[in-house]
Amino acid sequence: MIKQAIIPLAGLGTRLLPLTSVIPKELLPINGKPNLEYILEECIDAGIKQFIFVVPKNRPSIKKYFFNDKFYRKILKKKKNDKKLKQVFKRIKKYQKMIKFVYQNKPQGTGDAVLKCYKYLKDKYFLMLLADDLIIKKNCSKEMIALHKKTKSAIIATKKVNRNNVSRWGILGVTNKTKNSFLINEVIEKPSIKQAPSNFAIIGRYILPKKIINVLRSQKKGKGGEIHITDAIKTLIKNDEKFFGNIFKGKYVDCGTLESYINSNLKISRKN
Repeated sequence: MIKQAIIPLAGLGTRLLPLTSVIPKELLPINGKPNLEYILEECIDAGIKQFIFVVPKNRPSIKKYFFNDKFYRKILKKKKNDKKLKQVFKRIKKYQKMIKFVYQNKPQGTGDAVLKCYKYLKDKYFLMLLADDLIIKKNCSKEMIALHKKTKSAIIATKKVNRNNVSRWGILGVTNKTKNSFLINEVIEKPSIKQAPSNFAIIGRYILPKKIINVLRSQKKGKGGEIHITDAIKTLIKNDEKFFGNIFKGKYVDCGTLESYINSNLKISRKN
């Protein structure tokens, strides 16, 4: 069973400035809740028992958001009959025993974030989610875990994108395709239209084997001086590790830019 989820949270959120100059992008509210809480709810519903947050030490706001009991108790002392506030505090409290913090003081890539977590990984596989990417209406993590149980393999969430836009995405090579999944035979980061092996793009959900740690330890830094998880995945595929693409049924919502953040509020408020 997949019981642990890594969530890298050390990014600078430059595409969401000036908002992220005061609030981490993962805590920006979407219809009354930060996108990070939507991710946690998805995971818990899929059976996840522990979250490993990868954060910089100089950004305490994420930790404070989940561990601010003194503040809530002070307010509740004055507003004893505020049922809504009690529900909010209860919701936050349920996460506390599930969260572990690991520190990445500079954003050095998703691969480096995973490396920082190696001491805490207990099982052969773990889930990794990128908080920029919300998938609503259907539980993508639950679908991925079901496919993992069936294939006993690593899984990447994917959706079709317009072929003219493949250069914006990590693109997967496709073989043995069925209605909802396929075997991945290659990964190309931001290819040209001619280079792209398909128009199935990587979305920020992965079930990864713990053995990826050994690959990451010896991996050279890539674009931007960062250690990229996609480079490690490529190495594993070349070494005959099976990865399957999960063509998820839900609706993808990007929260990574100002425009998409505004649109995500509209989409999720309509959903609710």
